[in-house]
Amino acid sequence: MSDDTRARVHAILAEQAMIDPADVTDDQSLGEIGIDSMGVVEAIFAIEEAFDIRVPFNANAPEASGFDISSVGAVVDAVARLRAEQAG
Repeated sequence: MSDDTRARVHAILAEQAMIDPADVTDDQSLGEIGIDSMGVVEAIFAIEEAFDIRVPFNANAPEASGFDISSVGAVVDAVARLRAEQAG
């Protein structure tokens, strides 16, 4: 995975949390950086737009959606995987 993917995901999540991207680390949960459930949905939309991918996420059952939001690093990994899969 490229560092660009990580930096872009960190920037999107930081913008949603209204914090500096430098304050976002892979080991943090989204809640720890200040993103609530509505913020997760908004971040998913921003990720889809930024990376031109479709994220399989169900806000009503996030644990069953196939898109891991357990940590910032998990989101980065999931985005990298989706980019590779959807690129062909």
